[in-house]
Amino acid sequence: MTRPCNDSFLRALLREPTEYTPVWLMRQAGRYLPEYCETRRRAGSFLQLCKNPAMACEVTLQPLARYDLDAAILFSDILTVPDAMGLGLYFSDGEGPRFERPLREEWAIRDLSAPDPWDHLRYVMDAVSEIRRALNNSVPLIGFSGSPYTLACYMVEGASSTDYRCIKSMLYNRPDLLHRILSVTADAVSAYLNAQIESGAQAVMIFDSWGGSLSAAAYQEFSLPYLRRIIATLIRQRNGERVPSIVFTKGGGLWLESIADIGCDAIGVDWTIDIGEARRRVGHKVALQGNLDPGVLFATPETIAAEAGKVLASYGADGSGHVFNLGHGISQFTPPENVTALVDAVHSRSRLLRSGTDQKSPQALDLFTETMVTSGPPSGSSANPG
Repeated sequence: MTRPCNDSFLRALLREPTEYTPVWLMRQAGRYLPEYCETRRRAGSFLQLCKNPAMACEVTLQPLARYDLDAAILFSDILTVPDAMGLGLYFSDGEGPRFERPLREEWAIRDLSAPDPWDHLRYVMDAVSEIRRALNNSVPLIGFSGSPYTLACYMVEGASSTDYRCIKSMLYNRPDLLHRILSVTADAVSAYLNAQIESGAQAVMIFDSWGGSLSAAAYQEFSLPYLRRIIATLIRQRNGERVPSIVFTKGGGLWLESIADIGCDAIGVDWTIDIGEARRRVGHKVALQGNLDPGVLFATPETIAAEAGKVLASYGADGSGHVFNLGHGISQFTPPENVTALVDAVHSRSRLLRSGTDQKSPQALDLFTETMVTSGPPSGSSANPG
């Protein structure tokens, strides 16, 4: 494994110097792109799209054809792991993912076992390999999984939830059963992420999307230890290159110090915490990823550039250890052209911040931003808005 031509994302995760702040977007391949919708239509269903390596490769590359992004992320779904455990994943129109056999009975929980990813999730590894070949080492590829607690929420509830009634009933009434689910799922996630790394993923991310629904005490017992356990088992180096790890707990701003201590290389933060404050608290231990409010992408290009500038300025002029991202996944209703405005603003403004232009002349930086969003990126930009 050799470093990609554009390795700014990997260097930022390892808190090495970068010429600008790298940017990618959670859910960057998705329904806001008309080309994705067309590919999904051809696939027949979302699940068939996930399970077809060629089509998964196609949609992974679609946003990179439009935007000057600094990383690709595998197109898949966090629920492939419980599906491989035999819970019967399916998608209902307008209702999201569901499981035919949610974990409600003690015997089913006791019988739960971690699947071999090479047997039951081979289509994901095939997609990783195919994407790496197609990228031709241009930018890094990110692999990912859901966290044990987030997966357990779906596995016990049987679908998404607003009150988490089933899993929290289990958490407080039968914590032994929930720990059993989390332990097996942690083993499954570890094996799954390592298989992705062996197939070519150059960084991995764990999405703890529902960790923020826990109380402080419950997070320390039912989410954090299993995240730590996974991080401890990950392949950290392959073919002479470090494989960084990112942990993202939505709503986890209160627990940044605890997350920073589990051994991950970077923490993803949502938009509810100031990224400068997050850096002051944990930036000496880990890189940070985030954290623009996805709703900003419904605004004008001028506002998008200004809001991106606020995040960059809050993090700090040197930008060391910062990967720019949204605080959660991009909305399906986002105008595609607004992503161009964001990516160009992050790249151009972060270069100016590193040069000290903003400190010498804030007016010059404001004028540059206005020019950029009304007239396009400066000449020589490598942006490809498509």
